Amino acid sequence: MSESSAEAVAAVASASGGGWRRATGVAGVAIGVLATGAAAGVAIERMTVGRGMRKKARLALDSAGPYGALRGTPGKAYADDGTELYYEADDVDPAPTPERRRRLFGRKAPAPVTVVFSHGYCLNQDSWHFQRAALRGVVRTVHWDQRSHGRSARGAAQVERDEPVTIEQLGRDLKAVIDAAAPEGPLVLVGHSMGGMTVMALADQYPELIRERVVGVALVGTSSGRLGEVNFGLPVAGVNAVRRVLPGVLKALGQRAELVERGRRATADLFAGVIKRYSFASRDVDPAVARFAERMIEGTPIDVVAEYYPAFNDHDKTEALAHFAGLPVLVLAGVDDLVTPSEHSEAIAGLLPDAELVLVPDAGHLVMLEHPEAVTDRLADLLVRAGAVPAGATVGRYGSSSTAQPG
Repeated sequence: MSESSAEAVAAVASASGGGWRRATGVAGVAIGVLATGAAAGVAIERMTVGRGMRKKARLALDSAGPYGALRGTPGKAYADDGTELYYEADDVDPAPTPERRRRLFGRKAPAPVTVVFSHGYCLNQDSWHFQRAALRGVVRTVHWDQRSHGRSARGAAQVERDEPVTIEQLGRDLKAVIDAAAPEGPLVLVGHSMGGMTVMALADQYPELIRERVVGVALVGTSSGRLGEVNFGLPVAGVNAVRRVLPGVLKALGQRAELVERGRRATADLFAGVIKRYSFASRDVDPAVARFAERMIEGTPIDVVAEYYPAFNDHDKTEALAHFAGLPVLVLAGVDDLVTPSEHSEAIAGLLPDAELVLVPDAGHLVMLEHPEAVTDRLADLLVRAGAVPAGATVGRYGSSSTAQPG
């Protein structure tokens, strides 16, 4: 265990015992680490650059970066506990309404294929920026924010009854979004990280929906279980030490959210380094893309981070994968993913022998932002195999997140 890892563990343990003012800054760092799935600190990059200059650079990137600016037709769905879930639909232009389809095709007018995108932990629907841009005008898409993320409301069960979030609940949330945004017609389900787990939970609870309507599935950088064994590229002893104190620490920190958020803001430079370390693997990621990821993750409140964390240790949807057998399935991961290692994707593909397994070199956890061209191309192939788009369809320009390859 490194010296910095030991210090992080000791500081977090101290925070759980009541040393709040002393531990505020390091607790903020620890929560930033947790938000990206890590469990220890990393060195601050560019130590020779002044803090004021770094702050100005972040502001410049925020104002200039186009990422996350795409918007669609807004809608609301309601979960079984009353939580308001926000989604946006991008219809193919011109968008055929049900009435127009009936005029064109008669009473048995086919509903269009809808591709539903589910995002990961501490992200929001904008994490699919490049894929959304590429598919506009090609196929109908729905992007939604998971409960307590993005523009969706805080989970009612969590706020009103202090219930923990479960992956099963997220599966039911996805069903509510589908019922509201795509009540008929074929579906292609796309999920990244926690979003992939959400798709698995949907299949586990609604196998008839998968059987009757789903024509394709993409599981990106995700896992069907055994997340408690992930060491995030760190010494196992250090990770295990953090895990022993983590549930109690997170609960305590979540009850002092305002104090911890101040600490997290005060350590923004280290927070940015942590995010880059655990989100990307390549050296030439566009700084605007890295800052975009940072904004999404830092926008997730500490109490939401705390609510979700236990769900991952409990997650096991290995048996649910059987519901995808016989469907066109894409399983894709970054080779250097430290959060949901590519071995987890290989395990999923091993249970779905007809699935296409794609391991993207020099890619981390946010592979769809780091190497959008690889993800979009494979997703386009999946849509062709699923019959969602014709073989001759042209997928739009998706850009690049690499400073070496301006898009």
